[in-house]
Amino acid sequence: MNLRKLALFLIDSAFLVVSYIFTYLLSTLSEVNTMMELDVFLHNFVFYYVTVFGVRCAAKVYSNVWRYANNKAYLAVIGCDFLSYCFATMFTRLVLHNFWYVSVWFTVSNIVIFTLLTLLSRFVYQMHMNIKNSATGEAYQIPVAIVGAGQTGSLLVEELLHNSNSHYRPVCFIDKDKYKVGGYISGIKVIGEDDMVFKHLKDLSVKEIFIALPKLSSSEAHVLYDYYSNTGCKIKLYDFAINGNTGNVATRRSLRELKIEDLLFRDTLQINDNDTYNYYRDKVVLVTGGGGSIGSEICRQLVKAEPRQLIIFDIYENNAYDIQQELHQNYGSKLNLAVEIGSIRDYNRLDDVFNKYKPDIVFHAAAHKHVPLMENSCCEALKNNVFGTLNTVNVSEKHAVKKFIMISTDKAVNPTNVMGATKRMCEMIVQSRFDSATTEFAAVRFGNVLGSNGSVIPLFRRQIEAGGPVTITDRRIIRYFMTIPEASQLVMQAGSMAKNGELYVLDMGNPVKIIDLAINMIKLAGYVPYRDINIIETGLRPGEKLYEELLIQNDDNLERTKNNLIFVERDAPLSREEVDKKLAVLKEALSGDNDDIKSALMQVVPTFHSADVVNSKAAESKEMQMCK
Repeated sequence: MNLRKLALFLIDSAFLVVSYIFTYLLSTLSEVNTMMELDVFLHNFVFYYVTVFGVRCAAKVYSNVWRYANNKAYLAVIGCDFLSYCFATMFTRLVLHNFWYVSVWFTVSNIVIFTLLTLLSRFVYQMHMNIKNSATGEAYQIPVAIVGAGQTGSLLVEELLHNSNSHYRPVCFIDKDKYKVGGYISGIKVIGEDDMVFKHLKDLSVKEIFIALPKLSSSEAHVLYDYYSNTGCKIKLYDFAINGNTGNVATRRSLRELKIEDLLFRDTLQINDNDTYNYYRDKVVLVTGGGGSIGSEICRQLVKAEPRQLIIFDIYENNAYDIQQELHQNYGSKLNLAVEIGSIRDYNRLDDVFNKYKPDIVFHAAAHKHVPLMENSCCEALKNNVFGTLNTVNVSEKHAVKKFIMISTDKAVNPTNVMGATKRMCEMIVQSRFDSATTEFAAVRFGNVLGSNGSVIPLFRRQIEAGGPVTITDRRIIRYFMTIPEASQLVMQAGSMAKNGELYVLDMGNPVKIIDLAINMIKLAGYVPYRDINIIETGLRPGEKLYEELLIQNDDNLERTKNNLIFVERDAPLSREEVDKKLAVLKEALSGDNDDIKSALMQVVPTFHSADVVNSKAAESKEMQMCK
């Protein structure tokens, strides 16, 4: 027994002596009790001492660190002492009644007084340590308010109060429940979420607000964020996991910054489809562009399906190395992983890799996707996106790959730039293989992915960290957004159900204004837009469209799948011969300049129009109307 436990043991022993003597003295004043003889008095004390401390030690009461004790620890003390009382009563009345008769009144009084003294000492000690921590840490502790005076909020407050290293000092709860308002939880007052809440927060000098509400949807998070961001306080979320078997709050909890994903206009989707994962189980799967944002996430999701082998094919070795190390670290020898460096432009390299591994399924995610850069390097966009895809399609068909799934983009719909036009051409190539006897070819189209390489989110984040300004090309611009895991899981599900020549479209929800995205990200960082960090417009870039579309034609041309977020677009595919003629035009244009390539793309992709023409009519589009 260490010194701390020994000290507690001796203090409690003193409490038992005091309670026993006090009870004895009270008993002498009672008419139902007569004074015990000295030997009976001593024998009974020894019996109580052994019984009480024997039960406490068996229950490891003295192993608790009382500075951070919770209700469970206090209930353990009460439970142990109650058992001691029951045992003492039965033993003295049934076994020792001829020698040391002790009344029930005496036993109950003794145990109650002793237990109260024990609990009081713990409460006083814990309160003293909390006051001491507050006094020593008040200079650097940040006053915070907790939104949600329920179980989640009380858990958070307990953590903050009992953590001596915490930089936060909870000063109030905020709740809508009128029965809680005005009350106290762990000594912290509950104030109402009413017209006076901002004044209360200001009076209490609150600097940060923690949202501690269970099962918070994105729409609810957005409402709360919009409301409390007006206080000028930094807003954070308290996350916790729920134990699926017991329903109790698990120990894995975290306090984190709000992310832009939390403020999407719909809840982030979690796809848990056993049929989808079973489809990829025990298959050899190859992912081109496997080191990129989408490709690497597809790899992460595929690993969960336990494929027989996963092959990452990428030209950029740094990205390929990063995902290789991550998967090895997380799965070790359980995963049969191969990484091959190479370009989809190189037919022979592709042929060697396919011949070596003989993949059953191919996810084609390799592509040049940066719109402004491709406007200035049209030749590279054509070589990589169009003819690289053609190589991958041909090699897949040659080696009898069972299924080929190409990752497309909303920029392929009525494109206004080279990147979008090349991806539309890729869709045509894939759809033209509807008559393949060896391979099922399909394409999956979706919009922007939050946080992907080259996307607007990392750019805004860097600009905010640098103190601004945040730059947007045009405040009218709208885009569809989806999280990387969500997009990858839907791609996998679409791939498992895809049939030859089909083009799948993912439901991206409602479009989002880029200006709103910028404002929210600045607020999330704890700044005031246009005051702390400015937002400036730089003008539309070449080929940039004010809005994106997901569909080539109207909704009547769509067919819903078993997943109501995945649609099949019934666009009549071109024949191989028709696509070959288009490819011949593009191949000839490779010897020309950017203007020649753009002209050729407009010839072979009839929906490719100048961005200026499309933007001039943008206000009339359905997408722009949705964002009004």
